[in-house]
Amino acid sequence: MKHNILLVDGMALLFRGFFATSFRGNFMKNNKGIPTNGIYQFLRYFNDAFETFNPSHVICCWDMGSKTFRTELYDGYKANRSAPPEELVPQFDLVKEVVDALNTPNIGLENYEADDCIGTLAKNYSSNHEVTILTGDQDILQLVDEGIQVAIMRKGIGNYEVYNTENFYEKMGILPKQIIDLKGLMGDTSDNYPGVKGIGEKTALKLLKEHETIDQLLENIDQLPKGVQTKIKANLDMLNLSRNLAEIKCDVPISCELDDALWTYDRNKAQQKFDELEFNHLVKLLG
Repeated sequence: MKHNILLVDGMALLFRGFFATSFRGNFMKNNKGIPTNGIYQFLRYFNDAFETFNPSHVICCWDMGSKTFRTELYDGYKANRSAPPEELVPQFDLVKEVVDALNTPNIGLENYEADDCIGTLAKNYSSNHEVTILTGDQDILQLVDEGIQVAIMRKGIGNYEVYNTENFYEKMGILPKQIIDLKGLMGDTSDNYPGVKGIGEKTALKLLKEHETIDQLLENIDQLPKGVQTKIKANLDMLNLSRNLAEIKCDVPISCELDDALWTYDRNKAQQKFDELEFNHLVKLLG
């Protein structure tokens, strides 16, 4: 039987929920003084995605700290990011308790990012099932494939841009796997790696449309404009490093039995956790 599996980028939802509800400096807190605004909004996003995509199974994936194999490869990786707000920190563990109370697996592995866990699970499941990845992270677009679609969250609740094999080229102008080489060439300012200095998105897209991959581009480097040749030759090491940093690993040593991810939960257990956080009547939201 073919199932519809929803893989949730937990940290993307939590951060988005936190900043969407705290821009005026107002934080929901329970009677113990623990901020809960990010979790509350996380649940609203979570519920809307469930209603929109109607999954039979749900899994939530998480980053497990700031140090990963990517920071070992390049110590500047994500080094431009500031520490999370102090009001968000206690919500990291609490949100996983809420997800657990909904009988939904929390998946993460030290030394890897949530993206790598999502990629591994998506590839494993997609051979027999339909997978939807819920995130705000454009990097995950490289995972679009037969049986895998990516829903990028836009501003507000209920706004998604869905990418699949049928519409990807029309939307992006390249194929999903070329996202890795695109990032290798142009870098990624949000993740703080430069790619090839002097090559931006427009030039990178043009090069990939003409040569398909970085490897083929390098094989024909003498045919490139002199200025582009010079930039690539001067930044060859960073080009290869950036490509490695951009690639989501789909062979992480994790697994999750689908029986454990079946969307079904104990209403009393969920209500108890919601009462603890003073989310009055929120359990009704989850149907």
